[in-house]
Amino acid sequence: MSDNIIPEETPVSSNFIQDLIDEDLKEGVYTHVQTRFPPEPNGYLHIGHAKAITIDFATAEKYGGVCNLRFDDTNPVKEDVEYIDAIKEDIKWLGFHWDNVYFASDYFDFLYECALKLIDKGLAYIDESSADEIREMRGTLTEPGKESPYRNRPVSETKELFRRMTNGEFENGAMVLRAKIDMASSNLNMRDPIIYRIMKATHHRTGDKWCVYPMYDFAHPLSDAKEGVTHSLCSLEFENHRPLYNWFLEVLEIPEPPRQIEFARMNVNYTLTSKRKCLKLVNDGLVSGWDDPRMATICGMRRRGYPAPAIREFVDKIGVSKAYSVIDYALLESCVRDYLNENAERAMAVLRPLKIVIDNYPEDKTEEIEIDINPAKPELGKRSVLFSREIYIEQDDFMLDPPGKYFRLCPAKEVRLKGAYFIKYASHECDDSGNITVVHCTYDPDSFGGETPDGRKVKGTLHWVSAQNCIDAELRLYDRLFNVPNPSDEEGVSSFADNLNPDSLTVLTGCKLDKSISDLKPGQTFQFMRQGYFCVDPDSTAENPVFNRTVALKDSFAKKA
Repeated sequence: MSDNIIPEETPVSSNFIQDLIDEDLKEGVYTHVQTRFPPEPNGYLHIGHAKAITIDFATAEKYGGVCNLRFDDTNPVKEDVEYIDAIKEDIKWLGFHWDNVYFASDYFDFLYECALKLIDKGLAYIDESSADEIREMRGTLTEPGKESPYRNRPVSETKELFRRMTNGEFENGAMVLRAKIDMASSNLNMRDPIIYRIMKATHHRTGDKWCVYPMYDFAHPLSDAKEGVTHSLCSLEFENHRPLYNWFLEVLEIPEPPRQIEFARMNVNYTLTSKRKCLKLVNDGLVSGWDDPRMATICGMRRRGYPAPAIREFVDKIGVSKAYSVIDYALLESCVRDYLNENAERAMAVLRPLKIVIDNYPEDKTEEIEIDINPAKPELGKRSVLFSREIYIEQDDFMLDPPGKYFRLCPAKEVRLKGAYFIKYASHECDDSGNITVVHCTYDPDSFGGETPDGRKVKGTLHWVSAQNCIDAELRLYDRLFNVPNPSDEEGVSSFADNLNPDSLTVLTGCKLDKSISDLKPGQTFQFMRQGYFCVDPDSTAENPVFNRTVALKDSFAKKA
């Protein structure tokens, strides 16, 4: 199946979820709307979760309803309080607020009673088959499953074994509790699914009270019902689980059962969202951690400087549908770029500095030059930068022997310094290796602000920083982590190293920043003129400012690929 890449100009999809809810409310199936966001606390949230979060919370908000945060903590082996705290922080940062915080473990007693009811109804049994045997008996998509030899054991025997399982009398894997549904069902999820397993592990909330834990497919619909959820919104991979979701609610005679509605999950090219594969990236040192700015995690994007409103705008542009598609990463970058263009402060920074000495500018003279803090927001006023005889420009902005259509500084061309004067080449100095270290220029005192008495114009305008009024900084230039559009489709996680983009991170030290932006706070964003959008990294200190490039001024990845 070829991927359907959604281009940047694609219109927003219609929201079929709201149409279904409108129908339910009109027909009186429900009198209100209640949703929930139910993450498992076994990892960090990623860009795909941003869509689910937006749908869950925005849907409740639209109908004046309730959206709860519920942690699916039914697997104590993989879960950690660290992830709970991180998930809360990410949701708040995205701009959403839950009505209540719940845990699936809040309902362990209720879920256990539901399991006993199934046993009493003859709809659950203890199976002592091994995991491999149960897998073998399950059958395939084209062949029906085979009934377990334990399927028809007496209710009293199942109940006693379940009690002993609960008391910790058996070891992990010795037996499981399975629902008795239909081993010949065309839906594999209905072929006597496991609903409880033995897991002797300390739970982060219930301690050692339990040594049996419910499976997700059993806990999820009943937790929804217990909370009063009306519409259980989830991604499309759970569509085949819906008959099982409904079966538990029906046979347990749950009043006013919730309705499950599925939507297409978010798939963004050049990203990886599998928790298992992301963990390997972290453990193998291919990234610096879960919050590495190249990761598609919410915390990674936050550290990179992606604004929360831009991520929400990205989700809104994609819309809600049931169709599988792959979203072009350029659309996310475009949303980030548009937001920062409207909101980021402007500043001048030189990434790879080359010293310019203006020979005819007085040595003891300095001037304050004003630039707009943000042209889109004139109410923010101006920023004063110092101009002096010695300045820095980008190394790429000077060439001795340039190609055609080169409009930057060279022996044959005059250029304008942003907000200041016209300058032209006079001479240069080199080190012992022949590298140019200093370029001498002259300036036209009558060209301030780009206006000259003779009306001449220049095509090149360069940004600059005063050598007398600058600070050194470290700049980290980030790009996409992978060279292949679909890294998740690659065979095995060992291939990640082969598919990594070698230019995904470039660290520049000795960059020159104007001192007017020296009072820095982590997360603060700037547009460095002609360079892109940058934010202050948490590693930054007063002695060593560190900036992350959030996004370039234009999409350059496609040209390099």
